[in-house]
Amino acid sequence: MTQLSQSVTLEFDNDVALIRIDNPPVNALSHHVRQGLLDGMTQAENSDATAIVVICEGRTFIAGADITEFSGPPKPPSLQEAQDAMENCSKPVIAAVHGTALGGGLEVALCAHYRVGVSESKYGLPEVKLGLLPGAGGTQRLPRVTGAAQALQMMTSGDPISAGDALECGLIDEIVEDLESGAVAFARRAVAEGLPLLRIRDRDDKLTGTNSSLFDDFRASIARKTRGFLAPEYNIRCVEAAVNLEFDEGLKREQELFKDLMKGTQSKAQQYYFFAERAALKIPGLPKETKPIEVNRVGILGAGTMGGGIAMNFANVGIPVTIVEQNEEALKRGLGVVRSNYERTASRGGISSDDVETRMGLINGSTDMGGFGDCDLIIEAVFENMDLKKSIFEQLDEICKPGAVLASNTSALDINEIASATSRPESVIGMHFFSPANVMKMLEVVRGDATSDEAIVTAMGIGRTIGKTPVLCGVCHGFVGNRMLFMRGIEAEKMILEGAAPSRIDQVLFDFGLPMGPFAMSDLAGLDIGWDENTSSGSTVRELLCESGRRGQKNGQGYYIYDPETRAATPDPEVEQIIKAFGERQGVEQREISDQEILERCLYPMINEGAKILAEGIAIRGSDVDVVWINGYGWPMYTGGPMFWADTVGLAEVADRINHYGSTLGGEHWSISPLIEEIVAQGGSLSAYTN
Repeated sequence: MTQLSQSVTLEFDNDVALIRIDNPPVNALSHHVRQGLLDGMTQAENSDATAIVVICEGRTFIAGADITEFSGPPKPPSLQEAQDAMENCSKPVIAAVHGTALGGGLEVALCAHYRVGVSESKYGLPEVKLGLLPGAGGTQRLPRVTGAAQALQMMTSGDPISAGDALECGLIDEIVEDLESGAVAFARRAVAEGLPLLRIRDRDDKLTGTNSSLFDDFRASIARKTRGFLAPEYNIRCVEAAVNLEFDEGLKREQELFKDLMKGTQSKAQQYYFFAERAALKIPGLPKETKPIEVNRVGILGAGTMGGGIAMNFANVGIPVTIVEQNEEALKRGLGVVRSNYERTASRGGISSDDVETRMGLINGSTDMGGFGDCDLIIEAVFENMDLKKSIFEQLDEICKPGAVLASNTSALDINEIASATSRPESVIGMHFFSPANVMKMLEVVRGDATSDEAIVTAMGIGRTIGKTPVLCGVCHGFVGNRMLFMRGIEAEKMILEGAAPSRIDQVLFDFGLPMGPFAMSDLAGLDIGWDENTSSGSTVRELLCESGRRGQKNGQGYYIYDPETRAATPDPEVEQIIKAFGERQGVEQREISDQEILERCLYPMINEGAKILAEGIAIRGSDVDVVWINGYGWPMYTGGPMFWADTVGLAEVADRINHYGSTLGGEHWSISPLIEEIVAQGGSLSAYTN
């Protein structure tokens, strides 16, 4: 065995050379891997070996580029040098894949003459998720081996495909039981049978006859999902180049587009988010030896929209659930909604009919809270009323076994006050799921003053188990997400009185990249949430709309009028008159408001509040705030989140505008955070701030 570099060795199995890569944890393409691969190919080609196998140690094949090298100057050799050595080798080169061949890893495998993999292996080009495109020939080779349609799907989604699918589309040539022996056997067979040295770059059989309408049709099919993102469109252009240009010209096009993306703000934002999501799982001061409580059964109080959605998350991963409602009618209704949600997913091919029954079988309904006695985690998901929640937790304290975690799904209320109703505040924690709970990835885990380390790691861990993105935060009204959202609402409601139509404010925020604006969101949630007909005083626009019978989407009338068939929204002139008349009664002067002012007045108070949240220690990091807003509210990922976006705009500029609005409009939400002033003075960044 020859040690070629710190992570690559060359050895021989009689007539077959094995270039073995061992660069834990994921065999990323660090410079020493590239060097070892190049040297290994050179030595193996000049040896007596008749074929060469490229194989990896550990849990995976090459899983992509070394993202830590992105920010520095490139270290030689280039990946292309190693790829050229593989592709132009005079002996058969076989890539042996286990685990995942992702990004640069798949681009390396595509330079082998043949590819074999174990049945559990997966293959993908996830660069689009980092705001990039495959920059090592993948955009030109993949369409030549799979066809343009398959390549478009893989490259614009970034999602991997299975070994079975890879075999079917021609990406791999054989599925083997034992990786090394299977790859060596394939290599010997290639020599014995005189199989051709298939250079993918020379192939065009999968591209001939590609319909010119494919690309426009594909763009239309992903337009809604990829709105605002540059990378999916750039990936499509690369596949177009593969179809329409010679290979070397296509490579040039790939490099041009790759460099454009690398220079832009979107790729920086998406790479920042990649690390931000992982950083959110790290909790300073938490002892490494802290063990989570084993969660074998979950109890959920409330079978409404939230409770049912939360239950689905656990049933989806095989964890039994006891869901309790106050009466049989409400319980039956809630379980019916859960079943219909599953059946809808099954009708679309997402799960099988057997899966529906299996998951429903894991959800046990009851009207007796005594059923929580054997649960390890109990989540309260009832109406946002402090007295009600305290009463419930007092009962849970009596019913639940010692050590059980008692969680509240409150979106804003004081976890410490809720915990005070129990004799075990150390077991009480907030787990704020976002609606719809079975769809949204965000989970705010709220640490009370007395919450134990064990409860924290349990909530964070179970959040990941059920596919959520958990972020730890402290106690304040609204926590991280809703506290910032409140600030946006204040200014949006002021601006409609000043003359900006609700539809215009919503459109400005939609154009920025948010899924909907505040007024469309209010209609979706229901204007009557928290509204009481008996105490309504007509002192806000929302109260006036509720008093006029408008409830939002649920009855087809809110800030907008909704088509009963399509749910399409149309601005309601009558609502605009109600708003105008109310503004006049309040003495508010109507004026023209620019789109830029709308954007600043909606978003800058949020930035300011985010900084206050950080200064108070409610959030651990600026990047945690961004994770909450991207996953909980659909803030466009290609801007990195509100904190990163503020840094991109220029924090000094944001501070100037906050001070401007503070002096001209007034209000506590325009009182600038001292943390912003401090960071500006130091030349730092809000997104990088850490408590």
